Amino acid sequence: MGRGMALSLLRNGHAVLGFDLSADTRASRAAEAIAIAETLPALIRACDIIILSLPHAAAVRAVIEGSEGILAHAAPGTLIIDTTTSEPGVTRDLAGKLRAAGFAMIDAPVSGGPKGALSGTMTMVIGGEAADLARAMPLLEAMSAKRVHVGPSGAGHVTKLVNNLLCGANLVLLGEAMGLIEEAGLDVQTVFSGINAGSGRSGVSEVNLPNWIANGAFNSGFTMGLMRKDIRLAAQLMDELEIAPPLAKAVAGIWAASVASLPDGEDFNRIVELRGEGQGA
Repeated sequence: MGRGMALSLLRNGHAVLGFDLSADTRASRAAEAIAIAETLPALIRACDIIILSLPHAAAVRAVIEGSEGILAHAAPGTLIIDTTTSEPGVTRDLAGKLRAAGFAMIDAPVSGGPKGALSGTMTMVIGGEAADLARAMPLLEAMSAKRVHVGPSGAGHVTKLVNNLLCGANLVLLGEAMGLIEEAGLDVQTVFSGINAGSGRSGVSEVNLPNWIANGAFNSGFTMGLMRKDIRLAAQLMDELEIAPPLAKAVAGIWAASVASLPDGEDFNRIVELRGEGQGA
């Protein structure tokens, strides 16, 4: 995702300086004409807007609070744009610490996958102050086709977790629907051409089914491990809010149990292959 966003920024005339812990990744990005900082502190000191695209909240916290991180090395007034799918509570905590130290942060998690990042057609759901969003907007417009400000700090990450929970639920139900259609002796794609003209359609049935499932491709660029992490975070949010919506909890249980048959590296759309077998809440 970071690669696609960096290239979209370059394509739209923005200066980009990148860094990654992996030497191989740094070399690959340098080969694509992305300037690479020698160290993380060097990048932080050189930039007044820093975009984070990281695997999880612990990495975000390390980049902000660590000895080589933003709080230790950034100039006052630096704006942080966190595109990671992260934990709302961690986001609110870090945003408060940054603001107290003279920095600003918005959470802007993304949808659209690597292809959307590369083409600049992602959707961003954004949490934070309106003034900080306005400052970030030229960069966000270069990286995305749609941007929705959903509330204060952390709201973007709440929205992204709910979005992925819904996507995960739709995929589980799609798999069961496919099994039902096949048992009825009908063609899945033909039946869904009718469903997608009616009220039962979803992004999963309209996009995922034809592009990555029905054709057997399973190469969306988003893995089982990443989706399990996001749905685990959604379940964690339910626990923090002390609510237990039964269907959402059941979906979270299905995704957690899927680790037994679908390794982390598999495409997340493969959840449809379980068809309800061996899935427990």
